[in-house]
Formats: sequence, C-alpha cells, structure tokens
Amino acid sequence: MLLITSPETIVEPNQQHYPWYHEELRRVPTIDQCYTDDVACHFEANQQFRRDKMVENEILSILRQRFEDCVLYESPDHFTKCKPVLDTYEHAVDNWFTKYGDLGGYGNAKSAYMKQKHRMIWERRHGPVGTGMKTTEE
Repeated sequence: MLLITSPETIVEPNQQHYPWYHEELRRVPTIDQCYTDDVACHFEANQQFRRDKMVENEILSILRQRFEDCVLYESPDHFTKCKPVLDTYEHAVDNWFTKYGDLGGYGNAKSAYMKQKHRMIWERRHGPVGTGMKTTEE
C-alpha cells in the first residue's frame, strides 16, 4: 500500500512564519568596538548606523504626522491642545540633529562617532553647546 502525504500535513505545521516587518536583526559592535584593520566589523557598524538612522527618520515622520493631524483636528485651539505633541516632536528633532546633523548624505558611523567625541570635548571645556565659550576669567 502506497501512502501519499501532502505538504499541507507535514511541512506547513512545522514551519515557523515570521512576518518581514517583525524581523529582529542582531545588534553588531559599534565603530568604537572595532579594530582599525577589521573591514567586516566596520562594514557591519556602518550598516547598523544606516538602519538606526532610517528608524529614527521614520520616528520623526510619525511624530510630525501626529502633530499635523492634531493641528487639523483641534483648530483653532491647537496652540494649547497640541503643545505636548509639538514639544515631543521638537525634542526628538533636537536629538536627531545632535546625532546625525551636519554629517551630510554620506555620513557614516565613524564620522558620527567623531562628531560625538568632539561635542563631548567641547562640553567639557566650554559647557553645553550653544551657551558660548568660557573666558579665562571664569
């Protein structure tokens, strides 16, 4: 007697279905954890940097859209009712610019790391960025 089984009875019950939009990529070492001659580590760090930037761009886009929807829905009282949403959006924009601003379209993980390092040195010497330079009398 020949027993014929179909893929629906054997294969499909044992498959694990992961939707593409829930894909969890592992975190790779950052650029400061890579050796200077490790090209593969540098490549992975740059790809992780690009993914993080795309995620943060989408977060900003969602926050901006929420604010615009709030303004359309709450007009003419949107100045008071949408203030928390606007504050959240502006805080996120400030944080985005602190990390990615002035890097240009070809910014990579190393340039962002150097920007962070220079900012930290500046703040140690002169205080928070935007407050002006300390003079020798201070």
